[in-house]
Amino acid sequence: MSGDDYLIKPDPHDPRLTERVSGVDQTGAPVETVVTVERALTIYLNAQEIVTAMTVGDHPDFLAIGYLLNQNMLRADDVVTAVDYDEELAVVVVRTQRKTDYEKKLKRKVQTSGCAQGTVFGDLIEALENVSLPDAELRTSWLYKLTHGINTTPSLYLEAGAIHGCVLAQQDRPLVYMEDVGRHNAVDKIAGWMFLEKISPADKIFYTTGRLTSEMVIKTVRMGIPILISRSGFTAWGVELARKANLTLIGRARGKRFVALAGESRIVFDQDLAFVEEESAKHRRKAAVQDE
Repeated sequence: MSGDDYLIKPDPHDPRLTERVSGVDQTGAPVETVVTVERALTIYLNAQEIVTAMTVGDHPDFLAIGYLLNQNMLRADDVVTAVDYDEELAVVVVRTQRKTDYEKKLKRKVQTSGCAQGTVFGDLIEALENVSLPDAELRTSWLYKLTHGINTTPSLYLEAGAIHGCVLAQQDRPLVYMEDVGRHNAVDKIAGWMFLEKISPADKIFYTTGRLTSEMVIKTVRMGIPILISRSGFTAWGVELARKANLTLIGRARGKRFVALAGESRIVFDQDLAFVEEESAKHRRKAAVQDE
């Protein structure tokens, strides 16, 4: 799979996203290593300040819109009239036709286990009761080709670590690959891109390097995507919510292995495992550190 197959992909050599830092190793010898940069970004909805998030700083427009969508502050039918980003002030303002006021909502929130600032408003969980996901199939031949392609794509995840990646895919083709210091930020960037590009979620697959927590499940369901895959493990609440929403939930997807704990009926086992490559040693080492 070529990196050219992506509509958007990581650029691990973007000088804005990493820095080289000097130190010493376990023997006391001097070393220089690449570290991920994080910056504060304040998101406004019209005239109201909503949140300040720590982010690598790329795609601020997608991040802002996706965050507001996934926090139920933007509706799917909202008309966004402008997205204004000031790099010097580190502020992005999303402007809508509809008048908005979320002062009361900002006082009612549940802290989640997501990295950096991870908050989900309580009424988002209640909203899952009325969600109906499309009954899209997942072929294991797609899954193995997809995960192998993602794992071998040059990324900040492989270059510097300390970052999470999320990929939107269709069948065995990755479409958009976003990274950020918080897994929820990477999700929100994809949600924002889908909103602006008017992308249908019905036949899409969502892949994440992060854990399958309640927050990840809620955001995937809110985006209307029927399949969620991760190389990491599950939380009990994440599994429970996925089963309630009929979301296909697959974790520990590494090399030949994976475990499905929800929505198993969508899976078509059409891949001969004799022809599936094991995960590379380099990726296993990097992922072991990332999963801690």
